[in-house]
Parts: sequence; structure tokens; C-alpha cells
Amino acid sequence: MIMAPPAPRPQGDFVHPDAQHAKPKRAPSPFAIQPITAFYIFLVANFAAALFAPIQDCDEVFNYWEPTHYLTHGYGLQTWEYSPDYAIRSWFYVALHAVVGSFRRLLPRPTKVAEFYFVRYALAFLCAFCQVLLFRVISFTLNPRIGLLFLIALVTSPGNFHASAAYLPSSFAMYASFLGAAAFMNWRGGIKTSWGIWWFAVGGILGWPFASALCAPFMLEEAIFAMMSDRQRLWETMLRVGRGVIAGLLLMLGDATINTFFYRRFEVVSWNIVKYNIFSSTGGPDLYGTEPWTFYFRNLTINFNIWFVLALLSLPLFLIQKTFTAKQNNFQSGLRTMVFLAPFYMWLGIFTLQPHKEERFMYPAYPFLALNAALAAHMVLSAFGNSDPKTMMGKIPARLRLFVVASILLVSLDLGLTRIVGIYTAYSAPLKLYEPLGAGVFREQGVGGHGDNVCFGKEWYRFPSSYFLPRGMHAKFVRSEFRGLLPGEFSEARTGFGFFGGTWLPTSGLNDRNEEDLAKYVDVRQCSFLVDTQYPENTDPLPPHEPDYIADSEQWDVVKCEPFLDAGKTHFLSRVLWMPESDLVPEKYRRRWGRHCLLRRKR
Repeated sequence: MIMAPPAPRPQGDFVHPDAQHAKPKRAPSPFAIQPITAFYIFLVANFAAALFAPIQDCDEVFNYWEPTHYLTHGYGLQTWEYSPDYAIRSWFYVALHAVVGSFRRLLPRPTKVAEFYFVRYALAFLCAFCQVLLFRVISFTLNPRIGLLFLIALVTSPGNFHASAAYLPSSFAMYASFLGAAAFMNWRGGIKTSWGIWWFAVGGILGWPFASALCAPFMLEEAIFAMMSDRQRLWETMLRVGRGVIAGLLLMLGDATINTFFYRRFEVVSWNIVKYNIFSSTGGPDLYGTEPWTFYFRNLTINFNIWFVLALLSLPLFLIQKTFTAKQNNFQSGLRTMVFLAPFYMWLGIFTLQPHKEERFMYPAYPFLALNAALAAHMVLSAFGNSDPKTMMGKIPARLRLFVVASILLVSLDLGLTRIVGIYTAYSAPLKLYEPLGAGVFREQGVGGHGDNVCFGKEWYRFPSSYFLPRGMHAKFVRSEFRGLLPGEFSEARTGFGFFGGTWLPTSGLNDRNEEDLAKYVDVRQCSFLVDTQYPENTDPLPPHEPDYIADSEQWDVVKCEPFLDAGKTHFLSRVLWMPESDLVPEKYRRRWGRHCLLRRKR
């Protein structure tokens, strides 16, 4: 039998073996996580922060929640920063949050407390969106394992718990840092310098001006590559930078226009902030306290544990790797990695040198802390996973190495969770205390009535904002041992003063020297309610202006009390981490408790 010759194979187009689509597809990394999955992980962590995180800083209340309450409800407490004489807070930034909070009133069962948490949830969502964009860029630009480690470093850290849903310009600048870093790092589809500059400008103009400095290493990288390029590429670099700078200047003009509406005179708030903090002749931020150079190292160790240590080691590890690995020396990739690592070191160095230190000042650098830590962990794991029997690591059994790595990650996770639980159980009382007043109940059915005053003495800085008081109920201050400047109140004048007259009408008793103004106090007899904290284990004599109001049962009834950590009597370890209330815990390490109480004047 004669067989027919085989049919000729169809001739396709020639494909060069070096063409990208001709190469076999790389197997997916076992560490790769889909961006949508990562987004949900970030969102759950941030929503937990929005729901449970105590307010860490009274600046968040008095400088942001209270002005927002004024815009949405017509009254609130006013700090000197919002006085037209100083104008170092942006009404544009506040108004954005006021719009979000007001939207909650269009939904079913609106309450003031619901507005508060709605804004927090919106901030948590925005933060998760920004986080996942940088996660995505890290995963495809560097390595999926670095992306996974970046995610773990953030969602398990108490630092993220504090910052992700906080209503603070430094948190907003952190969101912009995620977006700016993602733009500068992502060279797919072209270099995105304009977008990087834009996002850091957003963080600096609407948030905190100093955060814009975090783009400096990326701009230096642009300059180096521009100088090494031909004239055409130099011109393209200048165009990219010019577009970003012009966009930032237009944003600054828009911010100034909106602030001009509120202050009734032209104000560039971001410049006012820089001028006060750097060029002030009245003392500047140092008036509000100074800390030793170790402050941020101690604070970041508590809030990021092993991840902070890794972030500090990232540059030395990278230099060691570049020195001893066989893959020599790609200048461009080495420079890019150095640029990615630089912002965290730069920020930590600058703010360590400043006398006035606060935890929130580190928030804009948290994306870079997590990135540095993830890069360092990746380098350590790469060395630890070396299976070459000629090396020291290769001689260690694989299961033992896996056990060591898993143990370290579990210890880090445990430290992070116990810190978060410890913060919530110790300091969440102010967010729970005001429930009987009814601000969180539909139609505000609670104790007290319209026109009542809720007073604060030594606990003035724990007030969680007027969102926790029913409409028409005001916060007031009675004198304590504190001798600095307390907030005043926005003018509630309306007739003849247009919209939001309290934002531009002249103020009295506000100054930038932190000098006490006695007009900020009311007589305790004007207080319908009063908030105080009692520490039963404190046997020291009480100061004359801080009596134990809770023990004064002739004048006050206790409406509600919540446990509050007695930090002065509690061991440092038990202040930093959660400790169970158990007889198994040694007496030395047991947490000591006071009670944070809402009192009502007896009729």
C-alpha cells in the first residue's frame, strides 16, 4: 500500500527566538497574590483600625474633627491654628472630610457618631486603595515575595493600626506617599515622573508640607539619568518634571483659593506651616515638648518590632549582597534599589535631629519603612534558602530553616497583635463613655438636654470630639493644673456674616506661644456633666485644681464608667503589650486600672 506523503506544515510568520512572546512563560511565583485579594486584606486591617483604634493624639480632635464638626453642625472648638491671624490649617482638607461626613446623613438612621465612623471607614478604604497600588508595583517591579512581605509588614503592625484611619494630615501624606512611590517605581508603559511629583505635591499641599521631601531621592535619580542621557532624553525629563511641578502649583493655587473663601484673605497655608515651624520667632513647635534622639527608634521598635530592625538593616544588607554575589554590577538596577531604600533613612534622620517629636511625624514614611523591611527580609530569605551544600546555609536542614523563619514571623505577628489588643483594651474608654448622652442613637434619645455643658478638667486631651455629644450640647473646660493654651470656640454668628463666619471673624485669647488664656474656662457650677478619671492606687495628694470629682457623691452622680489603664502604676512591658487578667501573670506585670467616668450634676 502506497501512503500519501504527509501534508506540508503550514508556514507561519517567522518568530525570532529572542522575542518576548517567543520565550516560554515563567511559572507563576508561589508568593504571588492577586491585587484584589491584597486589597481585601488591607481593607479588613484598616476597617478594624477605623472601628477600634483609640484617638492617639488630641491634635486629631481639636485641629481636625472639631473644625469638621463646625462645618457640618455649626459649632465646635477652635484652636489658634485656625485663627485668621495665623491660618496654618487648610480648610480645603477639612472641607473634603466634611463632605464625606455629611453624605452619611443621607443614609438611613443618621447620627453624629455614625458620621464620625463613616469618615473613618472612608479613610480606611482610601488607605487600602493606596496600599494595594504600591503593593502591585512592588510585586511586578521587584519580586512577588517582596510584595507579600510588604503586605505582612503593614497589616500586622500597630503602626498601621494607628495611622491607616487617623484623621491627620500626616496620615493623608502617608496615602500620597503610597501613590507617589508607586508612580516613581513603575516604569511600565513609560516613566511616570509627572504623576510621582503630583502625588507628593498632593500629600504636601493638602496634608503636611514636609512630606513632599520624600520625593527627593526619586528626583535625584531623574537628574542622574538625565545627565547620563542624550539631549533628547534630557528634554523629555525636563518636560516630565515641568508637568508635575505645574500641576502641583495649580493645586496650591486651588488650595489657596478655597482657604481665601474661609479666611477672607489670601492664604497659602502650606507656606504658613513651613514659616511657623522653621522661621518662627515665638518658639515654634518646641513649645509643645521635646524628646531625646532615641524617641523614634523606641517608638518604631514598639510599633513595627522586627520589621523596623529589618528596615534599618536594608541598606547594609543590600551593599553586602552587591559586594559578594556573582551578579555584578548593574549600575542602573543598583542605583534604583538605593533610591527605593533612601526615603526611609532620609526621613528618620531628619526628624531624629528635630527636638520636637511625635509619633505621627513618622506616618508619611511608613510605606518606605515597610518597603525597606520587605527588601531586607527578601535578601535574608534568599541567603537562608541557599541549598548549595558547599555553603554554610546549605548544610542546615531545610526543615530547620523553615522552622526558624516561621517562628520569627509568628513572634512578630504575636507582638503586633498583642500591642494592638493592648492599646484597645487600655485606652478605648473615651470612645465608649458618651453612649448614655445619645449622640449615637437615632433621634438622640439620651440623658441630658439641649444647652447642657459637658466639662473637662485634667482629662481635656481625651475628649473624642463633639461628634460624641448630641446636637446643642457643648464641650467646656474647667481649670486644672494644665497651664497651656486650650481651644476656644468658633463664632456661631450667622446673621450678616454669610456662610461659616466663625472661620474668618476675629478671635480673642488665641496665641502661638502656648500661653494660658483664663477666658477659656467656665465655673464648674455651669457644668451639667463632667468627665474625670480616678486611679484608686494613686495615694499621692491631689493637686488643688484636680479634685477627685468621682468621689464627690454629694455633687455628682456616676452615669457611666469605663476601665482605663493606670499607666503610672503599670509595668512598662504591660503598658506596651496586652497582658491577660489572670492569676498566672506575676503580680509585677499585672495591669493596673483606673476608671474613666461620665458624671452628672445632682439636681
